[in-house]
Amino acid sequence: MKYFLILLFTAGMVACNSVDSKTTEEQAKAAMADSTRYTTIEWLDPVYKDLGKVPTGQNPEISWRFKNTGNKPLIIAEVRPGCGCTVADKPEAPIAPGKEGVIKATFNTKGQTVGTHDKSVTVLANTLGGVSHSLMFHVDITEK
Repeated sequence: MKYFLILLFTAGMVACNSVDSKTTEEQAKAAMADSTRYTTIEWLDPVYKDLGKVPTGQNPEISWRFKNTGNKPLIIAEVRPGCGCTVADKPEAPIAPGKEGVIKATFNTKGQTVGTHDKSVTVLANTLGGVSHSLMFHVDITEK
């Protein structure tokens, strides 16, 4: 019986740890709704990036590094590209205080007109001073 209880306890601990490694939608909503769980963020890369000239057909990748400068876990609840031509990824696990993370995006030039384009990615996070952060990039699409 003693060994069964130890095995049961260990299995429960492993299960709890695996759930905590990813932010669930419920955890993200709770963190966004409770200002006592807010933290601070520092963008290590400029929030505006100029990608320069990109030939049509290429799909440049953009990334923005950040650091959790607060004392609570930083939860990136959502990352919203400003258009269908941009796909963005967010960290799935909470970012511990003092640790760094990255937001990545890919811009699809297919179907885009030749010329300049300014695009955005909105990041929603449990951050003091505002939960919405705008990341932007500029690209000049050229003929192949």
